[in-house]
Amino acid sequence: MFRTLRFDAVLIQAGIAGALSFAHLHDLAAAAGQDGWKAWAYPVSVDLLMVAAWRRMRTDASNRDAWLWFGIALTASLGANVATAGLLDMSDVPAWLRILVAGWPALAFLGGTLLAHAHTPTPTPQPEPDPVGGPEVAPEPTVERVPDPVPELPPAEPALAETAPAPDPVPAPPAVSVPPALMAHAQKIADAHRAQTGQPIDAETLRTRHGLPAALADSIALQLA
Repeated sequence: MFRTLRFDAVLIQAGIAGALSFAHLHDLAAAAGQDGWKAWAYPVSVDLLMVAAWRRMRTDASNRDAWLWFGIALTASLGANVATAGLLDMSDVPAWLRILVAGWPALAFLGGTLLAHAHTPTPTPQPEPDPVGGPEVAPEPTVERVPDPVPELPPAEPALAETAPAPDPVPAPPAVSVPPALMAHAQKIADAHRAQTGQPIDAETLRTRHGLPAALADSIALQLA
């Protein structure tokens, strides 16, 4: 299918500006003594140098040489536009301008050669994304853990020998009957002893102080405790 042609105002404006600049450069070169085909080659040389510098600036914006040669070509184009606007007598061009026009081919050749052989930075390769989504992550290496050695159990202690059964408790001697009157008297003696010493009276004290038999003193002491 044929593509539909449409007019672009920007392209039209660029074509008009290029044609005018081309004509001004031709007129200035012809006035400086470059007649015939040489006068037409000057605007082509200026425009090609400007385009080459612009393309180098797009691929490598930090290239200072590209900015320098773009500025030189732009200055030559603007200078021709201004010079042919009536500020310069085209019938009597000064000598310094004739020298600049005559030396332009060598300058343009130098600039074009440097731009053509300038080093182009190599783009850093980007890692390809995982088709499933997200960068592929390398699996972590699996480290097998050696099992800890089984701790040795301490040797079993020998079984304790069976202890002999405890002997039966010695039966307490039978209690001796104490008359109530003697018991009441012993109670008074025990209370007085407690008040003086703060300790309960024992059977030995009863026996030594009151001359009681051992069995009777023990029985009274048990009942007073």
